[in-house]
Amino acid sequence: MPRALITGITGQDGWYLSELLRESGHEVFGLVTADDPQPDPPATTRLVGDMRDGDSLIAALDAASPDVVFNLASISSVADSWARPELAADINGVGTMRLLAAIHSGQRPIRFVQASSAEIFGDAAAPQNEQTPIHPVSPYGAAKAFAHHAVSAYRAAGVWASAAILYNHESPRRPEQFVTRKVTAAVARIAEGSDEQLVLGNLDARRDWGYARDYMHALVLMAAAEVPADYVIATGVSHTVRDFVATAFAHVGITDWQSRVGSDPSFTRATDASEQRGDASQARRELGWAPTVDFAELVGLMVDADRASLSSRS
Repeated sequence: MPRALITGITGQDGWYLSELLRESGHEVFGLVTADDPQPDPPATTRLVGDMRDGDSLIAALDAASPDVVFNLASISSVADSWARPELAADINGVGTMRLLAAIHSGQRPIRFVQASSAEIFGDAAAPQNEQTPIHPVSPYGAAKAFAHHAVSAYRAAGVWASAAILYNHESPRRPEQFVTRKVTAAVARIAEGSDEQLVLGNLDARRDWGYARDYMHALVLMAAAEVPADYVIATGVSHTVRDFVATAFAHVGITDWQSRVGSDPSFTRATDASEQRGDASQARRELGWAPTVDFAELVGLMVDADRASLSSRS
């Protein structure tokens, strides 16, 4: 039975990736910090470690003896990276280097797949692909860019290492501090009778939104590829935040939503990219990967999950 180690396993992506790996016959280990309050995905083995502690990463590799490592551990919010830039740099950037160094120094051949991010491109012209210059405009993007370069460096040194340049990917497991869940959770409450107003930042920002489980399937395909490489993982279609809001309200039969939504400039980041839209042609061609859930379906399943959660609580 092949063995996989996932850092950051208790997050949205870790849950979906662990499911996919178990379905493909892997034994799955998850690296979490000692104070992580989130539950582990089913049928996985918890290992305690910290991306800021190289010795704990070596211990985790020794305990799991993995065939493949998926690095999902991250300060995952761009806004949070502005509040805690040094922590984002240490976990997202240097932490990846520590993990690669531990793999490089070991005796067992291990495949490594990094969860990189479209934020490494900053405000580059759309669509972006694997050749787009790296020019981050946030601490999160800068830390992910460092990690992305670390993957290239260790690949050149002989480590089997790939990076998935992931565009925005959502699901009902996305925490509510992210704009997509903030929207769908509020729409679900409004559909159930709440008179609240949904307050957002820049409604005109454009993002390429996909389904998190689809994107984790891309990581599984990357780990099984013959040679390591970097791949943009995206739908190739962008929508505005306004589109997301309108689609969520339409899903519950509300068309006159404008009076229920406000905009607060304090929620807008000065250096935010105007449009992120990825060209995943290489992943389609070389991996046979393609998204299975489109934008409207994604928004609908998130709204439905939030409504179901409200019903179960009531």
